[in-house]
Amino acid sequence: MEKGINAYILEKFGMKAQDIRSYSPLTLAFIGDGIYDLIIRSVVVGKGNSHVNNLHKRASRLVKAQSQSELIRALLPELTEEETAVYKRGRNAKSTTVAKNATISDYRRATGFEALIGYLYLEDQMDRIMELILSGMEKTGKGVQD
Repeated sequence: MEKGINAYILEKFGMKAQDIRSYSPLTLAFIGDGIYDLIIRSVVVGKGNSHVNNLHKRASRLVKAQSQSELIRALLPELTEEETAVYKRGRNAKSTTVAKNATISDYRRATGFEALIGYLYLEDQMDRIMELILSGMEKTGKGVQD
């Protein structure tokens, strides 16, 4: 079986995987934010060469808290019990940061979504991440427009 991206990175830096159940939900959200952003940026760039400002605008529409909140609301019925528990831990985590352009409820749901993405990434479940993102985009109509 081919190892996942996280396992590959840890191996290259001479590190061992940690028990991710011990990670705080905000730590999971921290890595999940980066992974989700990378996926969206990859999709946007994959649509073709464009001015960086246009690329940024397209990506920003999908990574903002409001869009993530809409995605997770559409995805909730598809989540496993374990995934739902991770999402809720992230959503309910007390964060010292506040959203600049989002409601508190959107920001909390987005944090839960990012925690779920982070959890799945650290579990090397990239196929599941892609399945959820694609399904969420389809259900909300939030695709990457040209």
